[in-house]
Amino acid sequence: MTVAAAPARFTGRTALLTAAASGIGAATARRLAAEGASVLVTDVDAKGAHRVAEEIRTAGGRARDLRLDVTSPSEWGAAVAEAESWTGRLDVLHLNAGQNLPGAAHELDDAGWHDQLRLCLDSVFYGVRAAVPLLRTAGGAVVITSSVHAVIGFKGFPAYAAAKGGIDALVRQLAVEYAGQIRFNAVLPGAVATALWAEVPMEYKAQTMARTPVGRLGTPEDIAAAVAFLASEDASFVTGQNLLVDGGRSISSQE
Repeated sequence: MTVAAAPARFTGRTALLTAAASGIGAATARRLAAEGASVLVTDVDAKGAHRVAEEIRTAGGRARDLRLDVTSPSEWGAAVAEAESWTGRLDVLHLNAGQNLPGAAHELDDAGWHDQLRLCLDSVFYGVRAAVPLLRTAGGAVVITSSVHAVIGFKGFPAYAAAKGGIDALVRQLAVEYAGQIRFNAVLPGAVATALWAEVPMEYKAQTMARTPVGRLGTPEDIAAAVAFLASEDASFVTGQNLLVDGGRSISSQE
């Protein structure tokens, strides 16, 4: 069987990705690099970001790594400056950072609430604000990782749901604000087999898969493929959209 080569949709383009040391971010960095992008791999985990960038370079791609705390506006300025000094442009911004800490509303303290909103939602605002000038010049695209939590209620996750719902509304607003200059879209993953899910009991995994019409957990590569589409010229007529990539979980009546 012959496997077709990945299309070179991002040749000559530069992408900055957050939370890219593992999981969805790392898979997306590899995917964009395989399609020709120069990728700036960022994460608060500097060693992990370096490892992913080194893997990409070993595979023949172009990558740099940078430690980035996405909740710091000043570090965002430095990250965008790094992309500009490296290639002179920024075409794709993938905002992927997030944290899902359980706790019903009556159990969640102020710090827990604000920490999740700062990491999941404030960081999106900081990243967009810093990157808009370069993205405008390139006619670029922003893809944000939201979640199925934005459209389905799960007990015990009020802060995470609020943050992801905020992202979905912000995507629509930004798409209108920068129409004709920058495209903004989001992916809403369902259950994805990242390192976090490796710690989940098999019984719960089985229940989750049973409630998902395609009958399995997603993979980071599933989400990366959707991000790559939305960031590419194949989606040039797509903006302000929140794309569910959840194996059908959000439309299933299975309980």
